[in-house]
This record gives sequence, C-alpha cells and structure tokens, in this order.
Amino acid sequence: MQIDLTLTEPQDDFVFSDKQYPLFCGGFGAGKSEALFKRVLIQKLQYPKLNQGYFAPSYDLINLIAFPRLTELLTECGLKFRLNKSEKVFHIQGYGQIICRSMDAPNSIVGFEIADAVIDELDTMAKDKAENAWNKIIARCRQRKADGKANSAAVGTTPEGFRFCYERWEKKSSDKYVLYRAPTYSNPYLPDSYIEGLRDSYPPALLNAYLDGRFVNLSSGGVYPDFDRGLNKSSEVIKHREVLHIGMDFNVLKMAAVVFVLRDGKAHAVDELVNVRDTPTMAELIKGKYPDHTIKIYPDAAGQATSSKNSSESDHIILKRAGFQLVVNGSNPAVKDRINACNAQILNSNGIRSFFVNTDLCPNLTEALEQQSYDKHGAPDKSTGHDHVLDAFGYYLVKQFPITKPIAMKNTFRMVR
Repeated sequence: MQIDLTLTEPQDDFVFSDKQYPLFCGGFGAGKSEALFKRVLIQKLQYPKLNQGYFAPSYDLINLIAFPRLTELLTECGLKFRLNKSEKVFHIQGYGQIICRSMDAPNSIVGFEIADAVIDELDTMAKDKAENAWNKIIARCRQRKADGKANSAAVGTTPEGFRFCYERWEKKSSDKYVLYRAPTYSNPYLPDSYIEGLRDSYPPALLNAYLDGRFVNLSSGGVYPDFDRGLNKSSEVIKHREVLHIGMDFNVLKMAAVVFVLRDGKAHAVDELVNVRDTPTMAELIKGKYPDHTIKIYPDAAGQATSSKNSSESDHIILKRAGFQLVVNGSNPAVKDRINACNAQILNSNGIRSFFVNTDLCPNLTEALEQQSYDKHGAPDKSTGHDHVLDAFGYYLVKQFPITKPIAMKNTFRMVR
C-alpha cells in the first residue's frame, strides 16, 4: 500500500524516527499533531496485527481533533474501519485497533495492550500528572513485534516551561530519548501572515517557546512582567451614558470588579470595586454608582452554578435580575491563556501597549499588576490576596481580546515516500 504524505523536514525526521522515545517539540503551526497522526498511521500499516494508541490531555481534544483527522487518513488509505466513540477505539478491518485515551483520566489507561503510542501535548499538563500519564502509557506498550523492534512512545508538544518534557528529553537526553525541534518557520506551507499574527498576539517572553519550540522559563518573577504604571497609565474617566464593561470575580466577602471603557478599541480600566460582601451587594453598588449606563458584565463562568450568597439563585441569575447584560462562555479559559491574553494587551511582541489603567482610580489593580508573582508550583500566588482583582481584570480582557492562533492552511502539495 502506498501512502501520500505531506511532511516538513522536522516532521519527516520525527515520523520515521527509529528512536524508542522521540519528542517533536514545536512552535505553533509546526505540525505536531499532524506528525503524530501520520506516525500512528504508518505504524498501523507496518504492524497490522498489533494495536496502536493515541493519547491526548482531554477527551474534548480527542473528539474535536483526533477522531476527524484519523477518520480522514484511514479513509484516504482505503481502509475499512468502524469508530466506536463510546469506547474511543477505531476498529480497522484486518489492521487491529487504534485505541484513544485521555491523560486527564489516568484510570482509563489500563486493561489493554498496544505496540506503540503517540502522545499529543504532554507538556501542557502539570509535571507530576504528565509523568504519571507517561509511566502508565509506556507500561501499555508491550505487544511483541515480529521484527524484534522495541515498542515506542512518541510525543508531540508545545514546550510549556521547565516541566516533564524538559526534564526527560532536554536535561536527561539519551539514545532512547531524542528531541526533534521544529520552530514555526520550519513549516513552509504557512500563510505569510501567520508568524506576524503570533507576534501581534503574544508577549515577548512567550515567543521563544511558541515560535521557536524552546524550553524557557514561563513562570519566574512577575506574572505581568511588562506592566509599567507609567507606560500603561491612563487619564481616562467614565463619560456620561457610555457603555461600561465590568470584569467580575465571585468570592464571599472578597468579591472584585474592574470597570473598563474602550477608547479607539483599546481597554482602559477606570474604576474598581474590591472586598465586596456578595453578589447582591455588588449588584446594588454598581446600580447605584452607574445609574445611567448600559452595563455589560464579564464574570467568572463558574458563577452560573454557584452563589457567593449561598442562596438558591446562582451569581449569574442575580446579576441578570439586576438588569445587567452578561457576556460569558460556558467555562473559563485556562489560567495561562487568560494571563497570556492580558500580557499581550499590556505589551505585545511588536512593542504595542493596548491596555491602560487609571492608576489613581484603580490603586488595587495597579498594585496587583506590579506585585503578582508565581508560587512554587508555577501558578499565580494566591496568598497575597491580589488574585481576586486580577481575576476580574482577566475575565474581561480574555473575553474581549482573546488570543486566537492563526489558522495554518493545508498545503495541496503531496509527497510520496
């Protein structure tokens, strides 16, 4: 059977690597997931009587990415198969199975055997969880190959600081653990605007990781290292009857809200409410303080199911009953995505500042932006009390100005190997 492949040079090195534990460490758009799908397909065709495994950080990613792409590749190869979505298994006629499992459910990585594994975005997981998942996965790779070759487990990931992948492949590399680095620009099929789009979206500190595919410190020092109370200072104030955008964090006795206005499409923080008792109190404060304004609230998504008042009504319902418009998704984005969105507004890689704060009217927010640091686990430190006003600040910015990765268009050039 002949397979048509579209591969960049780093992808080719990784897909056909004979190392037992290869790592494809790439920037955005470098083709990590595609390389994994091509590798698992080739292994499936090489060892038709054996099973292969595909592992991702969540079942959502499996459903959204793995199922459609593997379905497409198997169909292109002319293979007859059946996808059992409840079991998360591709049953391929005459070619065994491709078993898909989520690494955030480690108890599901039991009860089956595979010859080889491919693992997507391992480094996005916390270090201890990634190591636990890795150990469970390689323990499943034990079906004996007729040609005597070793069972393999291949990883494709974006580097996320000094986590498990750094420790295992960069710091303790060996003949078995080999790293293939793939910067974004190694993919010649990306649109001309792709890299520039990343530079517009991400702060400078992240580009070594997300463009070059390098392990760099993403959590040392301040959470908002480029914030400058002079350069990000605003003299703007609320104007009569203008729309107010309010980010809000729910906490008993420590509720926080940050009030934003837009000037030429840029966000200016012009007021804050901190240490508020509960949601009904916050609603009354806002109605009393801004009576002639349209109010749009950008709240913590968790408030749709909980209440700071411990009442039968959720925080979101209380706000809606007060007459406010709620702008919120079904769940919050990852904390790091929220921080990245905020840092990109504070200062992006092209040196542009798009967020400003009236430091006189928002003293708590200003101090928090200057002082917030990471804890020993690489998460924003909650012990200082700065997290509440910063969460309120972040809920608005990540919703209004999300970081959207540019879409890499699929190239029509086909290479036969």
